[in-house]
Amino acid sequence: MTKAAPRKSNLAVKQMIEQIFSAKQISRQDHLKLISAVLSDYDLTDEDRRQINRIFDYIQAGRLKIVD
Repeated sequence: MTKAAPRKSNLAVKQMIEQIFSAKQISRQDHLKLISAVLSDYDLTDEDRRQINRIFDYIQAGRLKIVD
């Protein structure tokens, strides 16, 4: 039986996540990029996926604002 290799974090996604949390807002374009990354099963680490889900939760709770 073989184990799957651990996924390496995508630097661009990680930087986008950090920028979103520090600015407390997300552009519609970045929001769509994150949705696409999750739905297309993009090469995300479990930690990246958790952070993206946290962003979506914050948007839903009103803690992050979507801007144009």
